[in-house]
Amino acid sequence: MNDFSGNLKLALPNKGALSEGAVNLLSKAGYRCKRSGRELVIQDPENKIDFVFLRPRDIALYVGSGIIDAGITGIDLTVDSGAEVETIFKLGFGKSRFCFAAPKEKKMSVEQFNNLRIATSYPNLLKGELAKRNLDCKVVKLDGAVEISIALGVADAIADVVESGATMKEAGLEIVGEPMLYSEAVVIGTKAVADRPEMALLIARLRGIMRAAEYVMVEYDIERSKLDVACKITPGIESPTIAPLSNPDWVAVKSMVKRKEANAVMDQLYELGGRGIIIMEISACRL
Repeated sequence: MNDFSGNLKLALPNKGALSEGAVNLLSKAGYRCKRSGRELVIQDPENKIDFVFLRPRDIALYVGSGIIDAGITGIDLTVDSGAEVETIFKLGFGKSRFCFAAPKEKKMSVEQFNNLRIATSYPNLLKGELAKRNLDCKVVKLDGAVEISIALGVADAIADVVESGATMKEAGLEIVGEPMLYSEAVVIGTKAVADRPEMALLIARLRGIMRAAEYVMVEYDIERSKLDVACKITPGIESPTIAPLSNPDWVAVKSMVKRKEANAVMDQLYELGGRGIIIMEISACRL
């Protein structure tokens, strides 16, 4: 692995939702990391990064051992691996919860799990939680399809990652107790890696992409006499950009507004007398 180059080596998930989210986010940030087939390594010499595609479950182990400099994976997989790594940056996608679940008709509580068989794909994470709760259970390790283990007689309850919960409901299960862990995609590495210029730039770019997703740009024309009121509606980050129009009684205004407030802002501006109101996407920003 160390023979590829002196570039920063960043591990990405080789499949699944985490892989798709990571590649899309990095591509928006200007990195060359999309695979045309099943390549294991994509080199981006311009940005001095080699992207290495690994099983999501193995990424924390490679990073913790020092073979790979940094990686993108889930908090749940990182904790379950037991690897000594640090979360450098949270990415905001791939959100899920690690929960207990049991047959709905049994109406169980977590306290009733003592001496039961619990199936999971996260044995280390589960064992840690059972120890915290002083529960003596048999952990049944499975690589997938954990929800069906109860119906097949392999387990009495399960501990699994839940996104919408639809799969569990289809299997006749319900979540028991509070989530044991909240997970999402994260950049992991070490303190030394976090200080490298390539990593600092990558995090700055990712932060810019994520912040841009929270905002849109609004442009509109307004009478000068109403400008002060309009600027209170669209104050911007520092202040709005104001430009003269051919009609001296009107000005053009440009300002960033929160995405979730965009439609309400447009309504207010139109009611005030604003015209030519346009809402535009922002692909990246630095605030």
